[in-house]
This record gives sequence, structure tokens and C-alpha cells, in this order.
Amino acid sequence: MGLAKQPTGKLDILQIIKDLGFVQLDTIQNVTRAHHHILWSRNQNYREPMLNSLLAEERQLFEHYTHDASVLPMEFFPMWQRQFKHLGEHTNRSGYYKNRLKGKDLDDLLARIEQEGPLSTSAFESKVKGNKAMWERPPHKTTLDLLWYSGVLATSHRENFRKYYDLAERVYPEKLRKKCIDDEAQLDWLCTQALSRLGFATPGEIQRFWGAVSAKEAKSWVEQNRQHWAEVEIQTASKQWYKAIAPLDIEQRLADVIKPSSRLRILNPFDPAIRDRNRLEKLFGFDYRIEIFVPAAKREWGYYVYPLLEKGRFVGRIELKVDKKKNTLQLINLWPEQNVKWSKARDQKLAQELTRLARLATIKSIDCEKLNQPESG
Repeated sequence: MGLAKQPTGKLDILQIIKDLGFVQLDTIQNVTRAHHHILWSRNQNYREPMLNSLLAEERQLFEHYTHDASVLPMEFFPMWQRQFKHLGEHTNRSGYYKNRLKGKDLDDLLARIEQEGPLSTSAFESKVKGNKAMWERPPHKTTLDLLWYSGVLATSHRENFRKYYDLAERVYPEKLRKKCIDDEAQLDWLCTQALSRLGFATPGEIQRFWGAVSAKEAKSWVEQNRQHWAEVEIQTASKQWYKAIAPLDIEQRLADVIKPSSRLRILNPFDPAIRDRNRLEKLFGFDYRIEIFVPAAKREWGYYVYPLLEKGRFVGRIELKVDKKKNTLQLINLWPEQNVKWSKARDQKLAQELTRLARLATIKSIDCEKLNQPESG
């Protein structure tokens, strides 16, 4: 997932995203938003304004839904038609989206976007009628989402992370919109590309990679394409073995594996390398959950806690936040993993990484008082 080599050198954002497959977007800005952090982790020459340029100006990326809102390379668009179709059908059936605009109100919403250009939810004023239930949104917001999921509307750009919707034909290049790929070919591409990026996987891991195929489809693909993959056995962190599949060139891939960088890395909780928590724990013995939606009194660790990666091992986790008034990055807590001796050398490595992360987020100072007194894991 691009974390073994030093995160330096010539920056090619689009190639990083192609290699990853997608980059998840997230609204929470703890230090920096997840998508910026994920790209910066692969090349620390990256800076926050760069991503929107590829999305909004160069149209090299498009935004849609994998397992969550994400940006994908625009060249993947023809292989994403099944996702537009399936999500459009799902959201139309879902009771969560029943409160939506219809008839003339729907026509008026589309007409405004056609005439005025990209608009955000703030351009519309429909209200929830009657008693507002939890999570219920005004009809225009629900409708914009429905049209976005189904591919009628597309993300034109974002301003301060606010999404602007435009007609799909004004965002997606015509040659890609007219390229028709049958559903079976799309499914084959999605599964093949997932396996290629994972290196080895179970059918469930293939299914979870994009979130664009069902568990049944992934299992069927594995069974019907035995000539295109090799069976392998993987040893877990707990020394157990399990069967998986891998690309046919798995031996060459293993031969080409580079020695991981010794740099201590602060990873984002939504980084693709750790997104599949079950796979993460199985392979690295690292039990990690994000606790932002857990009540404070019930949290085991903290609100926004980052995994710490050193070489090929997760050595700890760290809770950070920003004091906006002081423009200071604060280290709230640091927990080494069990059987990890936290040394002065690691203190220095972490201090260096915090300095680099602060530079990304244009934060002027760092409060590292907790560095010399980490809590036990």
C-alpha cells in the first residue's frame, strides 16, 4: 500500500491514487482531513490544496462511494457503472431516503443546476415537514444524495469541503460516459484489481476492498477464475495458517518486496492499509478501532487515535489534537504496543514525524510533553 519506501521524491498524486485504487474522504479535520493525510503518508511533498485541483480543474479524479465517499481515478469511470446502478436502486428503495423531492420540485432542482451551474445544499431551502426524526434531512439534501449515488449528478468540486453538485455530463468526459462495459466485465475488473492491490486475499477481503461487489459475487468470481490465481497459505501474527488466493505472479512480487523504511509513521485511521480491521489484526496482531462515535466514558483509548508504524510493525498508537487558538499540535496520549520498549530513539523519530505532520497542516508549534512519559500498552 505504498508505505514501505521512504515517503519522499517526485510527487505524482494521480499515480498514488491509481496504485491505491481510491482514497477515502472524511469530514473530520482533527489535524488534517483523512484524504490529505493518506496521500501525505505516501509522499510528504504533498500539500492540502493539491487534491482538489485534480478533481475540480483537471478532471483526473471523480468522487463517488466505495465503502464510503472516496475519490477514484477518472479512467476507472467505465468500470464504476454497476456501482451507480446498484447504489441508485438501493437508495431509491431505502426508507432512509423516502423524504425526497418528486415531480415538479425535482424538475426545478435539476433545472436550477442546469441553468446556474454547480450548487451546494446551501442553495436550496426545503424543510422537513412535521416532527424531525434523528438523522432526517431536508428533502433537497436527500434528493441531491440520491441523484449523486445514481450518477445523474456528480461532484463538481469542493469548497472548504462543502460538496458542489453538477450534471454528470458536465463532469465526466463524454468518451468515458459512452464507453459501455458489460456487468460481467466490470465485476471481473473490480475483483482482479482488488486482488492485485491486496497481494493476497480471501473472497471476503476482495469483496470489502471496493465495496462494489457482493459477497456472493466475490465468492463466485474466485470459484470461476481458478486459472487466473494461485492458492497460497498465509501465516498470521498468532502463528496460525489460513488459505487465500494471490495473483499468478506472486513469487515475483515476493522477490521484489523492498525492506520497509525505518521511519516512524503516523497513519490516519482511514488509511487503506488499515481499513480492513480484521485483516489488520490477523496479519499484524494490531487490534485497532476508531472511537470517534464511542461515548467518552466508554473509550478504551481516545477520540482520534493514530496507529504508529515502524518498518513492518505497529509499535503503538497516539492521540493528537490541535489547539486552534495557539496553532499548536498537542500530543494527548501515547501508548506503546505490548512488548514494545519505547526508547529515546523512538521519541526522536516520533518528534520528527510530528514536525512533518504539523508542516502539512501549517501548524506552527508542537506540544510534545508526553513524549518522555508514554502510557503503558
